[in-house]
Amino acid sequence: MPDLTVPPTPPTPPVPLAALLAREDLGLRQIAGPSDPDIAIHWAHTSEMPDPYPYLLGGELLLTAGVHIPDAAGSGTYFDDYVARIVEAGGVALGFGVAPVHDTVPRALVAACDHYDLPLLEVPPPTPFSRVARAVWQLMAQARLAELRRVTEAQQSLAAAASRPDPLPSVLRQLAQRVGGRAVLFGPDGTEIAGAGRGAGAVGATGAGRGAGAVGATGAAAGGRTGSTGTGTEAGRGAEASGAEVREALAELVRVVRPPAAPASSPTSPTASPTSPVSTPASTDSTPPPRPAPTSATDTVSGIHLAAYALGTGQGFVLGVAAPQRAPGDHTIASVAAVLLSLLTGAHQSRTGADRSSALVRLLLGAPPEDVASLLGGDRWLVVHALPDAGPAPDPVATSALGAALGSALIDLAPDVVRVLVPGDREPAPQSGWTLGVSAPVAPEDWSAADKQAARALARARATRTPLVVHGASGRAGLADLLPHDAAEEHARTLLAPLAAHPALVETLRTWLSLHGSWDRTAVALAVHRNTVRQRIARCAALLESDLDDPDVRMELWFGLRQL
Repeated sequence: MPDLTVPPTPPTPPVPLAALLAREDLGLRQIAGPSDPDIAIHWAHTSEMPDPYPYLLGGELLLTAGVHIPDAAGSGTYFDDYVARIVEAGGVALGFGVAPVHDTVPRALVAACDHYDLPLLEVPPPTPFSRVARAVWQLMAQARLAELRRVTEAQQSLAAAASRPDPLPSVLRQLAQRVGGRAVLFGPDGTEIAGAGRGAGAVGATGAGRGAGAVGATGAAAGGRTGSTGTGTEAGRGAEASGAEVREALAELVRVVRPPAAPASSPTSPTASPTSPVSTPASTDSTPPPRPAPTSATDTVSGIHLAAYALGTGQGFVLGVAAPQRAPGDHTIASVAAVLLSLLTGAHQSRTGADRSSALVRLLLGAPPEDVASLLGGDRWLVVHALPDAGPAPDPVATSALGAALGSALIDLAPDVVRVLVPGDREPAPQSGWTLGVSAPVAPEDWSAADKQAARALARARATRTPLVVHGASGRAGLADLLPHDAAEEHARTLLAPLAAHPALVETLRTWLSLHGSWDRTAVALAVHRNTVRQRIARCAALLESDLDDPDVRMELWFGLRQL
């Protein structure tokens, strides 16, 4: 029997049988079976087996020249059994090649195809089966290209809509236009936040008065699907019934994908008040953990194709879509809209985005960092510098994913490095495909110093080929902790005064000492040639008038560099 583990359809769009028959270069002619325009072919397969059932996956146009047909087939049940097995295996059409075995299509085969509603095509002698198969794949490629073009155009228009002053209704309008139906955004309580589009039974939201997440339909369009033949009043009643059915079906999809509410927010669940009964531990332990809600669900009611998508904010927002047909690419287009709406509703649900904008404006207007840090949350912060391990500069999508993994949306995508401001209570972990340098936790007024720490940590991570280096990760008290900071800083400036006018020399000396005098690793960390490193270190030794091979000199210089 067919392998049920194989997907029933390929990733390419199916080909309408009518499109294949319209190819004049093939000369195909349908001589039996239904002429349904919805019949679609997923692939073409040639077989001369008397029982092709084990070799079919479903959706095939089966091509045969009748080599397997015995001489006495017309007087028995051979053709009935043959066609029945094709239909049972999921074949959608049969192509019979005339000549060289048979001069005409057997009448018994024509009768069997009519009996089992299997379209039968006559393939003329000049048309080889390979040409038919190639035509199927050509039509599939054309359909796939059209689908990709449609999805790309929809993605661009949805992204443009998300950047408009009214992003929520703009995205919904674009989505409704692209699917030819209606799109509705439901809030956590099931009421409509925004909706757009007509058609698809004119599905629209009715609000909380018709149930959580309910979606309505106008009578005219829905009535067109009821097929009622009575008076105008009876037709209106039929439309109302059809619309109610669609509304309830979409409402159910919305409930299916919405995450379950917490017990405290449920009006029917017991509360933890002193006067309310509390369930026993036995009943709690015997209750199985709730299954996670699916992220999307689909249904078809009264000829209307319905879909619901849970938005990724975790706040209970749901996107509902209703369309009169489900074209290839619709799911991808709706998924893109769901992602954009997730971002928009995330900012709408909390003040995080507004607070970040307010903090940025205050900084630009001259407010010190410590005065705006409260808008961002937290009083201790980490600065993370990151570079991709391979390939070109990181794109915004990869950078956003990195920020999400680190737990922060405060990201600076600079041409040479990615910088992320992370709350100090986080512990950044190594990220696949990235090299990270992390500063020590600092107060907002020390953000600038932490930025330098992260840059140095990243340089060391690259030089040592370590995925993550944290500044001062040892946690042990150092020599600098034994001296007043002002005295240590004054000594460092005096010691390194000959290099003050040469920042490149200072950074080269710092990196070279941190890597134990390795020319190669220092060159990697600074992205320069090793000879450049040698020249710079020699220049440092000359300006400082010191022997940099002396461990005591290196120690004192390292101490001084740590204070700057």
